[in-house]
Amino acid sequence: MLIKLHRGDLPADFTPGSSIAIDTETLGLKPARDKLCLVQISVGDGSAHLVQVDRTTYDAPRLKAVLVDPGVTKIFHYARFDVAVLKQYLGVDVGSIYCTKIASRLVRTYTDRHGLKDLVKELLGIELDKQQQSSDWGAHMLSEQQKKYAATDVIYLHELKSRLDQMLEREGRSALAKSCFEFLPTRAALDLSGWAEEDVFAHA
Repeated sequence: MLIKLHRGDLPADFTPGSSIAIDTETLGLKPARDKLCLVQISVGDGSAHLVQVDRTTYDAPRLKAVLVDPGVTKIFHYARFDVAVLKQYLGVDVGSIYCTKIASRLVRTYTDRHGLKDLVKELLGIELDKQQQSSDWGAHMLSEQQKKYAATDVIYLHELKSRLDQMLEREGRSALAKSCFEFLPTRAALDLSGWAEEDVFAHA
């Protein structure tokens, strides 16, 4: 696994291809309070680019350009959170989204375990180490363990998408998944606007 750490922005020679796997690390789980610290990207070749963003300016034009490119599919696991965080701190509306967690919920109805660790273990036969999940991502110098953890959050997403796409097709739920993915920017906007805990579609 090749891990490349970049400070501030993606390198000028970064080429995303038709799809990227993407994840974020923050100082907590409340986008309005907990700052974005790290953006991880993989193009599906087993390597990971870790962008340690400048938390004073969030000036990352090359990263932002990739995030808004409609020709690049962005593969997330739990896109709802990441899309909201990227909107809050980078000011971008991420489009062309695929969420492995939503896909899993639509086809793995035989289980209630839809975390990344569970998906990777069942579908790919790989055990992930999640020990660094709650570490300090605001540190100026990230540890080797943090870098490896951050990288493993994205390097398997392309393969997971491929497996889940097969299951979605098998169960006749590909179109439903696509509609869910297209709604995610609106769901993130609701979260940022104060409706995170409220179902606006509920009867009562």
